[in-house]
Amino acid sequence: MAGDSVRATAFPHELVAEGSLGHMPAYGGTHLAVLALLVLVAVLLVRRARRSAVERVDRALRLVGWVLLVNSALWTLWGFMPWAWNLHESLPLHYSDALRFIVPIALILQARWAIVVAYFWGLTLNLQSVLTPDVNYFVWIPLEFAQYWIAHGAGVLAPVVLVWGLGYRPTWRGCAVALAVTVGWALIAVTGNALTGANYGYLNRAPAGPSILDLLGPWPQYLLLEAVLIAVVWSLMTLPWVLRDRRAGTPLSGRGGLVRRPAEAQASSSISASRSGPWDVVTTSR
Repeated sequence: MAGDSVRATAFPHELVAEGSLGHMPAYGGTHLAVLALLVLVAVLLVRRARRSAVERVDRALRLVGWVLLVNSALWTLWGFMPWAWNLHESLPLHYSDALRFIVPIALILQARWAIVVAYFWGLTLNLQSVLTPDVNYFVWIPLEFAQYWIAHGAGVLAPVVLVWGLGYRPTWRGCAVALAVTVGWALIAVTGNALTGANYGYLNRAPAGPSILDLLGPWPQYLLLEAVLIAVVWSLMTLPWVLRDRRAGTPLSGRGGLVRRPAEAQASSSISASRSGPWDVVTTSR
């Protein structure tokens, strides 16, 4: 989806700032710097994940995952505080709000369903918030600016590391599960919108800032076109991996057949799992 709308609050006017961070136009200097940093960090993390011992990588991922999980819980609580509360924005019903918790699950447990959802959401829906940020009004500029980019940056970096660094590759079944989770979350958000009159998930209207939805026509037309576009794009994000893994005979990884992973990577994970605790390391060559 497009960038998250920032909460309007009941703070006194003098505490509500619109500085260079609080009002960040798309592709201005600050935005381009953040994009360049994300690309650089992604390249470095993938190289590090490929070259480091699997035990060390797993340990680092779990640590980062726990930090992100605690941060997400605290940030959700922040939205319910009197100074930040807004019925139209504080409920954690945006896709990015769900992704804040799915990414830590993917990093801590390497749960296959979380990996595929993080891959498809993080590199499409979440990516819109990275490419067309809607960052305008803040209560506390440094904190909210940091939280915006921690959430959306992790939503990009985590699936990049898991897929290109650790070798997890989505299957058609994994793509279907991600689509089902997306529809399920849309139903939750629509229910929340009906009860509150809000616009969670941008399912009732397009965001105020520029986004790809502007190209898809008015509501509700853009919802149908968006659903078709998501299905097509996610299929294209799955097809190359399926073709590559079919030629290489890459085995399935974990229960449910949601991802494939090279056998040598799974063998290393099995050794790491036996040392650090129980993991979902089930391999089949189907």
